[in-house]
Amino acid sequence: MTHMGDVLVGIHSTWEFDTDSMLIRFERGIRTPKLFHVLGERRIPYEALSAVELAPGGKRGTVVLRAVPRRGADPLVEAADGQLKEASDPYRLVLPAERETLADYYATELRAVLGPDAAKEADWHMVSAPAAPLSFKAYDGKAAFDGHTVSFRWFWTGASSAKWKAGDQSFSVRELEGVEWRSPDVLNGHLRLRLRGTEPPGEADQDPASVIFGLGYGLVYESLPFAASVLEAVRSVGPTAAPETEHRPTAPVRQVRSDPADIAERIRHLGELHEAGLITDEEFSAKKAELLAEL
Repeated sequence: MTHMGDVLVGIHSTWEFDTDSMLIRFERGIRTPKLFHVLGERRIPYEALSAVELAPGGKRGTVVLRAVPRRGADPLVEAADGQLKEASDPYRLVLPAERETLADYYATELRAVLGPDAAKEADWHMVSAPAAPLSFKAYDGKAAFDGHTVSFRWFWTGASSAKWKAGDQSFSVRELEGVEWRSPDVLNGHLRLRLRGTEPPGEADQDPASVIFGLGYGLVYESLPFAASVLEAVRSVGPTAAPETEHRPTAPVRQVRSDPADIAERIRHLGELHEAGLITDEEFSAKKAELLAEL
């Protein structure tokens, strides 16, 4: 860019231009998409962009300046795979229509600094994913990622019998070749880990390498950054790396269930099921004792 340090302030976000990259800062307002709250700010190298577009906004009196990332340059966009709603697109800057001339100027400036490989797929992630550790609650279990290992701990009230039979799961990123994220805003939303050299066993609710979403579970601003962070870690390992250890269902994961607040929440939920007559006295007592034993 010819004017390092220039800032373009839009609705919900601000673009700050530097010599070789731009910093996107996201607002944390009530009307701002919650995904932006999680992202906070993102550094985007110009070489990670493939195009720049300027078009009328969806609301009257606005224009939209949009940068288009190269395929494979951003793990968040790669994981989303076109499923993000327009309003949650982190590369979209909405401006009042009276600033169209200024927006057009910056669009021209950005196009002038696109890299020579702008039309090509990127060989590596040029934009950082949200940092681990990350976790979220799905419908059938809790997913956690510490930067090296993805773990799934099943919920007694939501997991399928196939998942309970397999036990809680733990996967090193070296065992993985990718991540499949299907938005919770559509039917059959889920996060599925793709294991090296294996085919997934049927539907996500039967696959111990996946968690399924539902109303209020696996929300976009929780599960998508998670998927992007795992994808970035998998890509950093490389396609030829061998797994460190053979994958096994986890007695180890069961040993780390020591969060008292989490155990208390699960016991409370169990009590609600008991009061509603959905489980018997014996089932309630047995499961409560099992949960208390994890402390």
